[in-house]
Amino acid sequence: MRVTQSMYYNNIFNDNNSKINKELFDVNKQIASGLQIQYASDDVRTFTETMRLDNEMVTIGQTKKSIDSGYKVSDQTDATMNGFTDSMNNMRTLLVQASNDTNDETSRDAIVKELRGEEDNLRSLANTSINGKYLFSGSAVNVKPIAEDGTYQGNDGEMKAFLGSNNKQKYNITGDELFLGEESGVKREITSNVVNTNLLQNREDLQNSSSDTEPLTSSSSIRNLMGDSDNQSDPDAKHYFYLRGTTSSGESIKEKFVMKDDDSVDSLLSKIGSAYGNTGSTDVVNVTMNDAGQIVIEDKLKGSSKLDFHLVGAVDYNDNDDNNSKADVSDIDDLEKNGGTTNFDDASTNNGLYIKEFVKSNLTPTDGGGVAADAATTIQGAVYDRADFSINGATLSSSSPQIVKGTNEFATNSTKLSEVADLSQNSDGTLDGTTFKLAGTDINGNDFNVDIKLNSTANGGSVFTVDGTDYTIYNMDDPRDATDADKVTYKQLMDVMNMVTTNNLPAGNTADDYDTAIKNASASGNTYLSYDGKIEFKDLTSSNTKATLSLYDSSSDGFTTDASGNVTDAASVMTFNTNNALTVRDPKTDFFKTIDDIIKAVENNSNTPNANAPDARNVGIQNAITMMDDLQNHTFKMQSVAGAQSNTLSTSLERTETLEISTMSLRSSVIDTDLAESSLKLSQLNLNYEAMLSTVSKVSQLSLVNYL
Repeated sequence: MRVTQSMYYNNIFNDNNSKINKELFDVNKQIASGLQIQYASDDVRTFTETMRLDNEMVTIGQTKKSIDSGYKVSDQTDATMNGFTDSMNNMRTLLVQASNDTNDETSRDAIVKELRGEEDNLRSLANTSINGKYLFSGSAVNVKPIAEDGTYQGNDGEMKAFLGSNNKQKYNITGDELFLGEESGVKREITSNVVNTNLLQNREDLQNSSSDTEPLTSSSSIRNLMGDSDNQSDPDAKHYFYLRGTTSSGESIKEKFVMKDDDSVDSLLSKIGSAYGNTGSTDVVNVTMNDAGQIVIEDKLKGSSKLDFHLVGAVDYNDNDDNNSKADVSDIDDLEKNGGTTNFDDASTNNGLYIKEFVKSNLTPTDGGGVAADAATTIQGAVYDRADFSINGATLSSSSPQIVKGTNEFATNSTKLSEVADLSQNSDGTLDGTTFKLAGTDINGNDFNVDIKLNSTANGGSVFTVDGTDYTIYNMDDPRDATDADKVTYKQLMDVMNMVTTNNLPAGNTADDYDTAIKNASASGNTYLSYDGKIEFKDLTSSNTKATLSLYDSSSDGFTTDASGNVTDAASVMTFNTNNALTVRDPKTDFFKTIDDIIKAVENNSNTPNANAPDARNVGIQNAITMMDDLQNHTFKMQSVAGAQSNTLSTSLERTETLEISTMSLRSSVIDTDLAESSLKLSQLNLNYEAMLSTVSKVSQLSLVNYL
């Protein structure tokens, strides 16, 4: 084969020239773009790794943005709660000042103005927003959390920042937690509100008695507590006490005590404690008497809001009929019927029946109310759970929150009555056979007196009776039928209340008639559970309703006893509106209501509860300080949560920023060009190219003979 010039050119120059030119092009492209490759085809491994790192960078960027957004909210929440702390510290200082007895009413009025200013500041802080989004509304960030009346309008929705795969961090404090939260470590404390003095001091013939100079304490005698009409102690047991209430576990109690003159008040307190479950070795409640002679009960069980208390005392100063005292009754109404009075001077002077009130409210029973249905009771302190709902314009409100026994949560529409009721009051542990009395006047001013009978399905199911006619309380099963006693819900109970109070009864006794009546009633009134678990009725036809309403267990006031003195009448299975003890401490928080109650304590100008003050249900300044302490502790805990969230988010943000830098560095090492290396390679390729050209030039000048 003959070797030609074309063969020299192709073998030496053409192939090498194409290869070097490509390498020169690639290295120039890398230097110009700063990237090792332009297309996936350039280097599949590098392209794949770069795309993976790009996706990770996007994720990290989104995470960083989420954390940063959450951190801003959490940090602002923490800062805002500093304002809460400062304002509440100022309020406590003012309360301590107000508790000083050297303050007159004018001084306390000035303190009230400062307290109201702090209250306005707290409400303003509660409504803090960032870029138009409220901090404490839960997930309802466009809803102003605190209304003018102090009620919470947001929700309990948590907002969380994305920290990474399957990792989120809550960054908001909801108003539900802050303003309505629950402190499981708090022990409920309640107190009576009638100031009890040493009644023997009122008797001129006992001025020389040593008790005349002693304040009423737990060591005082029952005679000191109940008074007397002469100057000698009676050896007979003649003082009767009627106790009702609820234990911390939700069990209703009803006890009757009879005591002697020389028995001590402390022995009465011990009997009360025993009724709540105290034994010789274990106490479940602490029962004490404060400086105002008021009975204070503290729950030793944490986290329960069920403890309740009511007490009435009675003594007959004219007990001359074979010890058949008018103070010894089987129905509390009989104290009124027997001519009892709460005025000690009148009773002792006339040798009559004296009734000692321990708990009072501003109750005004009317002829249409549940109390008046049996007796027009004027002794308010004797009323426990048969009181009319309070009236405010178009709204009737109960006072007793409906609390689920097992969870301490407020009842809702779907909660069954049996989940709140004390079923132990019935021997078979059921609501079967329970009757509630619903009495009052409807929105037109007409009286009603209704029985709500809860029966098991086996006994015909639940009905409500109006003027002798039974109306079935239908369930939602298919087919529709009368509801079993233990399955009746609060919604069904309130439907009945709404139908009766608006005078929209079923036209017949079918499910359709029942549903139609409910619908018609809803156009005239609305019966519902408030945010704090209390039953309320609102008249939709008038701004000042004519309606009155009471709801209570039919066995409410029975105190029949057996031969051993034990009460045989069952206690109320449930209570809906009670003349009960005042709450000083409770696991459940109601922030702005508590703030308002605290300020009203100063307005009431009393250091302790005082049923004779303008606001009979006010807790007094000393108890207000305790309430403020609990409120501060709750707020401090919430601020600690906010601080912990901020710290977590801050740490996560720093970690994410570090990860972002690391990922960027890694991506750079994969895809970016090393300019120094590329420049050196370019120089080498240029030298190689020039050497090749030189070689080709020399070879091209040789003949075949020279080559051989």
